[in-house]
Amino acid sequence: MRYPETKLPRVGTTIFTEMSQLAAIEGAINLSQGFPDFDAPAALRERVAHHIGQGANQYAPMTGVPALREAIAAKCERLYGHRPCADTEITVTSGATEALFAAIASVVREGDEVILFDPSYDSYEPAIELNGGRAVRLPLNPADFSIDWQRLADAIGPRTRMIVVNTPHNPTGTVLSAEDLERLAALVRDTDILLVGDEVYEHIVFDGRSHQSLLCHEELARRSFVVSSFGKTFHCTGWKVGYCVAPAPLSAEFRKVHQYLTFSTITPVQLALADFLTEAPEHYLTLPDFYQAKRDLFDELLASSRFSFTPAAGTYFQLMDYSAISDMPDTEFARWLTREAKVAAIPVSVFCQQPLERRLVRFCFAKGEDTLREAAQRLCSI
Repeated sequence: MRYPETKLPRVGTTIFTEMSQLAAIEGAINLSQGFPDFDAPAALRERVAHHIGQGANQYAPMTGVPALREAIAAKCERLYGHRPCADTEITVTSGATEALFAAIASVVREGDEVILFDPSYDSYEPAIELNGGRAVRLPLNPADFSIDWQRLADAIGPRTRMIVVNTPHNPTGTVLSAEDLERLAALVRDTDILLVGDEVYEHIVFDGRSHQSLLCHEELARRSFVVSSFGKTFHCTGWKVGYCVAPAPLSAEFRKVHQYLTFSTITPVQLALADFLTEAPEHYLTLPDFYQAKRDLFDELLASSRFSFTPAAGTYFQLMDYSAISDMPDTEFARWLTREAKVAAIPVSVFCQQPLERRLVRFCFAKGEDTLREAAQRLCSI
């Protein structure tokens, strides 16, 4: 028999898998894939064990356990002044990637266009293509990775179904301002364009900034799927628990897709997260200071290196320009860095459709102090 042609001809093994595998082979410090090398809070892990011991080991409700949805609603109200209905507007998912896929799949049809801002996270475009849509990729301004608002206005057309907004932004570490949200609202106001807010790093913003969620803006919230991740917030990426907040009509469509992707998400972890969100909100409230200390340490240690950089405004990633070190393409440089300096990074070009004007790699600083110091020492030696 002949097997069918691939539906994703441009997709292979992700760069995150490739670089993590290469780091393991080379014995390199892995600052490529975005996961911490420290554990989730002990109290949270204890609550998971408690609920497993209490027998919470069967399917959770498709939309998520009620206690967790109520805790998410309370958090949204506390931080953004917007309290979604826990019953009809919040859905717990098996990670943010599932939520992003379900949001796109629930509304994108054959021939629809979805606008992405490059560099853009690699899961967006395959989800669009698998659902018959076409990604329209707009480069961010190369100097500071801000949105080119005129270019966005010019790209919006009759086929535009959706715009994906990622803030804090992976991989650049930029964050949108309240003014940015106003400009976005003005562009979509008289349209039926929907938004996806990829806000998985919502609690990781620096230098006194506040995260401007789409939920903060009443007009934008009415047309948005807002996605977040407990893995990023509680240092437990392997648990794969996220959620989506959307108006009831959009959530209803979202849930039609979600129920046939994963149906439900791990029960004892949901119950533990509900407990921890209620009992220990100080954890996510102190994340900006926690990660800013790591960013500041990493940047300070690399100040004497041949890399150049602008400190990240959010996320736990730092872009580094290696133009003074090499003229290799970034993918080649990242492999060389892993083999020779024994530090793994992610080349930024993999997030882009068009070549970048700058030579950039992305480092993850969600690591312990000893790891960051050793990595910086190696990077300063090249």
